[in-house]
Amino acid sequence: MVRSYKQSLQDIKSYKNLIVWQKAFELSLLIYKITKGFPKEELYALTSQVRRAVISIPSNIAEGYCRQRKLEYIQFLQIAFASGAELETQLLIAKNLNYISAVDFNKANSLLEEVMKMLNSLISKIKTSA
Repeated sequence: MVRSYKQSLQDIKSYKNLIVWQKAFELSLLIYKITKGFPKEELYALTSQVRRAVISIPSNIAEGYCRQRKLEYIQFLQIAFASGAELETQLLIAKNLNYISAVDFNKANSLLEEVMKMLNSLISKIKTSA
C-alpha cells in the first residue's frame, strides 16, 4: 500500500499553511507589481513569460499538495522549483535590459532565493519521510 504524503505532514491542514506557498504567493504579487513597469512592447513576450513562471510556483505547490501520492507531490514541487529557475533567468534578462531597478531586482531575487531553498528543503523532507 502506498502511503499518502499527507500522513507524514499531518500538522499541515492546507497548502495555504505552508510557508513556502505563502512566500511564493507573495513573490507572485511582487512580480506582478514590478512587471507593470515593463515596456508595453514586452506585454506578450517577457512580461507574459515572467508572470507565467512566477504563477507556476505557488500553483504547483498547491496542486502537488492536493495529490494523493508522495511521488506526485515531489514531482509538482520539482516543477515549481524549475519554474523558479526560469523566473531567475528572466529577472536577470529584465535587469540587464534595464526593465527593472536594482532595488526591485534585489527584493524579488532575494524572495525567490528563499522560496527555492524552502522548496529544496521540502522536497528532501518528503523524500526521506516514511
